[in-house]
Amino acid sequence: MSIKRTLLTTVVGFGLSAGIAAAEGHASLTIATVNNGDMVRMQGYTDQFTADTGIAVEWVTLEENVLRSRVTTDITTKGGQFDIMTIGMYETPIWGANGWLVPLDDLSAEYNAADILPAMAGGLSHDGTLYAAPFYGESSMVMYRTDLMEAAGLEMPKSPTWDFIAEAAAAMTDRDAEINGICLRGKAGWGEGGAFITAMSNSFGARWFDEEWNAQFDTEQWANTVNFFKNMMDASGPAGYATNGFNENLNLFNQGKCGMWIDATVAASFVTGDDSTVADSVGFALAPNNGLGKNANWLWAWALAIPAGTQQEAEAKQFIEWATGTGYIEMVAANEGWANVPPGARTSLYENPDYLAVPFAQMTLDSILSADPNNSTVEPSPYVGVQFAAIPEFAGIATEVSQEFSAAYAGQQTVEEALAKAQAITTEAMEAAGY
Repeated sequence: MSIKRTLLTTVVGFGLSAGIAAAEGHASLTIATVNNGDMVRMQGYTDQFTADTGIAVEWVTLEENVLRSRVTTDITTKGGQFDIMTIGMYETPIWGANGWLVPLDDLSAEYNAADILPAMAGGLSHDGTLYAAPFYGESSMVMYRTDLMEAAGLEMPKSPTWDFIAEAAAAMTDRDAEINGICLRGKAGWGEGGAFITAMSNSFGARWFDEEWNAQFDTEQWANTVNFFKNMMDASGPAGYATNGFNENLNLFNQGKCGMWIDATVAASFVTGDDSTVADSVGFALAPNNGLGKNANWLWAWALAIPAGTQQEAEAKQFIEWATGTGYIEMVAANEGWANVPPGARTSLYENPDYLAVPFAQMTLDSILSADPNNSTVEPSPYVGVQFAAIPEFAGIATEVSQEFSAAYAGQQTVEEALAKAQAITTEAMEAAGY
């Protein structure tokens, strides 16, 4: 079943079942989530949860930037629209510290919270308390067409440099055949194009702030990063790349229109799945580096959290245990194969020989383990986070900065102008916040 068809069926179907359950006096959960493939797949199995528990589920499924805005507004205003929110490693520790989330420190013994990968549990905790349970964990890596790479007379290294990526992208680009050598996120949004360019900048020796919290966009390292990105994408990327995010590039790759795509490791199951026209010719490599000791990969988890004040706390915990537990993983494996289970969240998954036989399993784990949120930059920095700085002000600042970068990608201003604006935006906001 296609992702789009599954999404339509589950949103309509579970909306109806939630209404029926509410009318009959049964519990009903409203869950906000992102329109990524694994989350959509999870919705398709939720009828089993409802059948087992009598708890109906109503989904609010949103594009990534919209989801971030909606759940942030709801949690900060105590709007109470949702019983469960899909959030990530940036929001969770900050919101947990503010008392905005229900602690997940009393999950059942059968759930086995100790099995969560330490990198994921650490990023979703505050002061040692888990505040969100990872549905899946990810880093980023290179996904590429092995047939096009071979035709170009090149061989992808396990850990490529950016110079190799640019060379390969140019060699694989065939405008007449509508094949772009490389597809990357240029879409505005701190978690979209902003996340990509920040992770990339780490490998170029850049950082958001120096150790005194001074903005660093007026540095050579940032200029090198953004100019390299734009020059490579202008030469070898798709038209309109300034507005492409995860889902747009996934569609392009699956249609055979990308030679390489550097993005979330979770995409591996989709580029090798039934909806991909190139599923039999996809290879994987670590995110690129510049020989400075840092790869351009991020660390993230899409996780389920319960906003404080919900009237359905017990039922919400039931759902979280169901959706992020090992039983769900085994259910998906039995129905759709091990390649399609949510990756990157549990240690036991990477001890399972059936899963390790999946072509991208080990590369995903290697990528996750190579990302260090406590040491993400070449020069010292004062913040925790790989593709973000874990401070409350970051989301607003980075959203504005990413808009300036996207405008430069689209040719509406120069890279130099975008970086100057980024420096001014960040400096003003940090001074206003008292840093």
